Amino acid sequence: MFGLDALTLARIQFGFTISFHIIFPAITIGLASYLAVLEGLWLTTRRPLYRELYHFWLKIFAVNFGMGVVSGLVMAYQFGTNWSYFSSFAGGITGPLLAYEVLTAFFLEAGFLGVMLFGWNRVGPGLHMLSTVMVAIGTLISATWILASNSWMQTPQGHEIIDGRAVPVDWLRVIFNPSFPYRLAHMVVAAYLSTALLVGASAAWHLLRGNATPAVRKMLSMAMWMALLVAPIQAMIGDMHGLNTLQHQPAKIAAIEGHWQQPPAGEGAPLLLFGIPDMAAETTRYPIEVPHLGSLILTHTWDGKVPSLNEFAPQDRPNATVVFWTFRIMVGLGVLMILLGLWSLWLRRGGRLYTQRGFLRYALWMGPAGLVAILAGWMTTEIGRQPWIVYGIMRTADAVSPHGAGQLGFTLALFVVVYFIVFGAGVVYLLQLIRTGPRPHDDAAPPEGGPGQDRQPMRPLSAAPDRPPAPSAASAASATSTTGS
Repeated sequence: MFGLDALTLARIQFGFTISFHIIFPAITIGLASYLAVLEGLWLTTRRPLYRELYHFWLKIFAVNFGMGVVSGLVMAYQFGTNWSYFSSFAGGITGPLLAYEVLTAFFLEAGFLGVMLFGWNRVGPGLHMLSTVMVAIGTLISATWILASNSWMQTPQGHEIIDGRAVPVDWLRVIFNPSFPYRLAHMVVAAYLSTALLVGASAAWHLLRGNATPAVRKMLSMAMWMALLVAPIQAMIGDMHGLNTLQHQPAKIAAIEGHWQQPPAGEGAPLLLFGIPDMAAETTRYPIEVPHLGSLILTHTWDGKVPSLNEFAPQDRPNATVVFWTFRIMVGLGVLMILLGLWSLWLRRGGRLYTQRGFLRYALWMGPAGLVAILAGWMTTEIGRQPWIVYGIMRTADAVSPHGAGQLGFTLALFVVVYFIVFGAGVVYLLQLIRTGPRPHDDAAPPEGGPGQDRQPMRPLSAAPDRPPAPSAASAASATSTTGS
């Protein structure tokens, strides 16, 4: 297929499916905690707007949760189909870690998810709040086990190679491997930040169309406070993660920075802002650099030594052309997020947070920025680990199953078609739900009975309505009057 071998096609297939999947758990992690905050504020203040926001985002959470479960099932099967040699080699470590996720996170979520989605009028407020908190904790536990498994592949320890297989000898060292704390913190904070941007963009969309209800205004305010506080924290976590990567995966850092040669003795390494790394010519073309800044960022000294790609054999180098740019996309979007938070603070002090249309358009366009940054960061991490699937121990070429390129090409094409149909429809439905906006909720209304109604046990996805409610007449009129704004 297009001249690609089976290894490349297997990597593309895994990258494609995991790129779809990672978006949904990221939103689930952020929304679950956001819902817990909203319900806590409702119980504390009894302000109706918090209840309206809770039920609005609960529908979106339900749809997103369902798509995350479906997309995650595919990932588990690929380990046995496309990466069977990896499963044979590392299954004694990765298998139990994934099983621990099921035994802890999935069971916890399964026990409380139904109460959270359908129990508002059926259980007491304390039990419902507990259910929401437990689901939020379950999403964090799930992220912990997944990141422990992936981090072990990045910085493996706590194992021995016996008869050609990785056998765990110290589970604490396996789980708490050197990169695990930084990668877990980086991913969880990224999920919170991505959700805040999504919430803020939803509020900005409604405000631009004249829907300035108290719930919409509160939605924007909470999102911007989150962006203001969390975006700089994420930058600091990223710096610590980079220092950890410099220590344990220097080739990845060299590829990210695009460095091929060491500077003369006594000179610090420059920071390459832009350029085009050329793997064949072993150089970075058209570099735009800042002297000494690379050493200052990576070693926190003016003339510290940083790794260069020519220190590694050609077969041990990551693809610098890709990771150089994915890293800069992630960092560039992070800078824009910090600017968004600062702009919101400036407008808040002037009382123009909800009316400055330039800012609202900026917040709207930044809606998907967190998810794009997550994808760029994962590409940097995973492609930067190459050519190793378990860093320094097992090469990716030795992990792939012995399938033909034709078989992998066919299944890849099938995945692309099915994913864009199924998840494309799901994303369109999510956007339609967001378009309706928060609505008043009547706690006193009894649950309706009958087929398909709240009294009948249903799937988690059924917490969302069969179709989004039509916008109110006022919202429709305001949308018409602001068309083209």
